[in-house]
Amino acid sequence: MSASHNHPAPAPLGGPLVTPTTKLLAALVAIALVILLVRFIFGIGAVTNINDGYTWGIWVVYDVVIGSAFACGGYSVALLVYIFNKGEYHPMVRPALLASLFGYTLAGVGVIFDLGRYWNFWHIFWPGYAQPNSVMFEVALCISAYIIVMWLEFSPAFLEKFGKQDVKKKLNKLLFFIIALGALLPSMHQSSLGSLLVVFGYQVHPLWQSILLPLFYLMTAITIGFAVVIFEACLSSSGFKRPLEMHLLGKLSKVMLGMLAVYLALRVVDLVLRGAIGSMFSISIEALMFWIEMGLFIAPLVILSKPATRRNPSKLFIAACCLMAAGFILRINSYLVGYETGPGWHYFPSVPEIMVSIGMIALEILGYIVLVRYLPILPGSNNSAIATNK
Repeated sequence: MSASHNHPAPAPLGGPLVTPTTKLLAALVAIALVILLVRFIFGIGAVTNINDGYTWGIWVVYDVVIGSAFACGGYSVALLVYIFNKGEYHPMVRPALLASLFGYTLAGVGVIFDLGRYWNFWHIFWPGYAQPNSVMFEVALCISAYIIVMWLEFSPAFLEKFGKQDVKKKLNKLLFFIIALGALLPSMHQSSLGSLLVVFGYQVHPLWQSILLPLFYLMTAITIGFAVVIFEACLSSSGFKRPLEMHLLGKLSKVMLGMLAVYLALRVVDLVLRGAIGSMFSISIEALMFWIEMGLFIAPLVILSKPATRRNPSKLFIAACCLMAAGFILRINSYLVGYETGPGWHYFPSVPEIMVSIGMIALEILGYIVLVRYLPILPGSNNSAIATNK
């Protein structure tokens, strides 16, 4: 599908690359790289607090489980544009796809950080080691394939930059197939991240253990994707002094609102049918974190319920932040807070673990800044405006 003639073609933003912000981001990336060097030389125990009871720390839960959900902006917008034929959202495709590209690529790389025998990572791709009955194997293959698909989807931006129009025309003939894969693969692995928890069985607290987890994880990934698109649009508008496309963001928030309402209804019904309501009122850290999670999901529902609010940039931004935080807490709760392997085992991330995750975020933001300045990604209107030093 091509962009509507009413939409300006994407164009490079331009502006300085070396700024106080990019210097800070580069420093955070450098710190993470030093920590990872120590990890790969001296072992994972040298920098993390994971143990035999908690063999997964935030490098898996944040960088992969949460990071891939936050990287669903491209998937969510692609569903609207290509699957539901809502061409009006086309200007959002490339910015959302770029953020997804970084998020998923770094999630794929982040898995290697957490592998004890990281030198065997290639086993995933070798048929002799295939485990077709493994949920984890399916997640690994789907995420790996989706990273390749996203690079192919995003490649027209590079081809336009370097004047390879003939190659772009050939690629366009395959784009329908690529886009179809781009819609299928995230649907598979996002739901499978919920299936992993179903496999954990009684080790997951009743507030989160449900046969509907695959559906919950898929639904929240899509809604988080919409929230991330709104969040990034607001930040890029402020940071790069660009107009905010409120007519699109307002409509997008309405779609997000509908999905959020359905999710919350299903979540409550599921708790009732499973008899887990009583766990909500127990005096425990799990119950407290559950109420924080639900509060963050309900807040954007309340904020966006009025049409006037959906036309207010600051309210939209707050709602998007609440929904992103809700998705974050849901995954932290189900994979860490509500995960109990037995008495005596505890886990809290070490400072080096946290710094590596911060470094991953910094690398994603730094890469986004560099590419929007030099590649045709953002809509071309007002690209001549002076870029700030942010």
